[in-house]
Amino acid sequence: MNQGLQTYDYIVFVLYFILISSYGIWIYRKKKTSTANTKDFFLAEGQLTWWAIGASLIASNISAEQFIGMSGNGFRLGLAISVYEWLAAVSLVVVAIFFMPVYLKNRIYTMPQFLKTRYNETVAMIMAIFWLFLYIFVNLTSILYLGAIAINNLTGGTHFHLIMIGLAVFALFITLGGMKVIGYTDVFQVLILTVGGLITSYIALTVVSEQFGLGKDMIAGFKHLMQAAPDHFKMIFDKPGPGSTQKEIEDYASLPGIAMMVAGIWVAHLNYWGCNQYITQRALGADLKTARTGILFAAFLKLMMPILVVVPGIAAYVLYQNGGLQTQMMTNGVLNQDNAYSSVVGFLPVGLKGLSMAALTAAIVASLAGKANSISTIYSLDIYKKYINKEASDTKIVTTGRVIIILSLIIAIVINWKDTLGIGGKGGFEFIQKYTGYISPAIFPVFLLGFFWKRATSKAAITGIFLGVVLSIVFDKFLPGWMGNDTLLYTAYPTASGSFEIPYLIQMGWVFCFTTLAIILVSLLDVKGQRHENDITEDKGQFKLSNAHLAMVVLVLGVVIALYIKFW
Repeated sequence: MNQGLQTYDYIVFVLYFILISSYGIWIYRKKKTSTANTKDFFLAEGQLTWWAIGASLIASNISAEQFIGMSGNGFRLGLAISVYEWLAAVSLVVVAIFFMPVYLKNRIYTMPQFLKTRYNETVAMIMAIFWLFLYIFVNLTSILYLGAIAINNLTGGTHFHLIMIGLAVFALFITLGGMKVIGYTDVFQVLILTVGGLITSYIALTVVSEQFGLGKDMIAGFKHLMQAAPDHFKMIFDKPGPGSTQKEIEDYASLPGIAMMVAGIWVAHLNYWGCNQYITQRALGADLKTARTGILFAAFLKLMMPILVVVPGIAAYVLYQNGGLQTQMMTNGVLNQDNAYSSVVGFLPVGLKGLSMAALTAAIVASLAGKANSISTIYSLDIYKKYINKEASDTKIVTTGRVIIILSLIIAIVINWKDTLGIGGKGGFEFIQKYTGYISPAIFPVFLLGFFWKRATSKAAITGIFLGVVLSIVFDKFLPGWMGNDTLLYTAYPTASGSFEIPYLIQMGWVFCFTTLAIILVSLLDVKGQRHENDITEDKGQFKLSNAHLAMVVLVLGVVIALYIKFW
């Protein structure tokens, strides 16, 4: 196995850079992107096709978080981590049927705009600020950090800071062209990351097959993974008992079995896919038919993602357990699960390593560009235009948006220079999920009740937002110390450091329940608020599906059910 990249690998990577840059410039000119029209720059209104919307959703979602973080969790947890992909497909179905009609019927362009329309300006402003902090200090920062770590490992491990700056500049180049350039270059990016990911998985399985004397056979390699690591092909973990090992406890804490399916995992998914500017922005400029088709297309793509990102991690685990990858899986002499994907890439022949690095870079850059654009959109339309310069022209707003894109990437670089947030010590994927989980159970009830319960008021929404964030902190940092480690509400489990923590998906479920209850109670008491709010326009037929869309929904749900039956 040759870990380093050779000349041909760099040639392949440079060709990718030239192709995507040239394609972006061509799209910019062909689609006549306006630098003075806010809806054109931020939303590409009416100009993204269904396949561009679906591909852009996936390109923005699949990043180092998945290739590095989820592959690392595949190494540690196995196929169970696919819950974040397969149930995401179900969540996209829900968003396509129930959420998107409400947004498009009311001409919603940003999530704070929805909150203003449904509640009031105060709710919208509070959430805009929350989202900006979350997007910059958790999402953008962690994507950049994990991406730089991965590519640094592939290229020899000595240029982390230079690579981080290069990724930021590459993303900046695409982002400054506006949403049309992002959307259509994402189609190309998805093609690259899919082909590169499939090749990596194929090579990983054939290497396993060869290592264990089964010939060069991908299917035989996969079957051997199932035989050698049966615990890595279990979707639902059992609750730990008195005799459980620390690993079993930590696995359950990450993915707490049936308990997480009650609320926690759905809060994470539906908030991410349905109430997230970063994601919904791709479809907000389209008509309902195009938006729904694009979102359901993205659901199909999500079903295949574990093949690209989880299988290589499981392959790395089996090889490591049998004496392979002992050096590649280490960071400073310590086993690091986030090295799983880059260690497997080392098996690729010259040239294909360059393609794999291009695929990884495509995923990273697409996510960085999408996140930076969403940061820019929220700041420019929901803060700058409303509170700082109400008379600003479209040209001024777009210019401000571009400045914010640059500043947000600079902030991410500064934070990551010495890993200020400790992303490297937590496991990248769980870092993002846990700290996003501080906000999700506070945000989602506000949207959910705003969609489907007319009596929810702004006073109740504000109460729910702040209560939800406070409860998230209390559950995570203080509750075991106050109430003990085993109660009717939860069980806190010992960590490797000796402290006790409630599984964060259990935390999210309870915080969501308490926040929803609080919003309902405050709304029922706020009679005045009920009379003066809710400007959401409804259409009784808006949730009806065409036959084609219904067929797509049935197929997605059928595949997910079959997968869970197989790997339960």
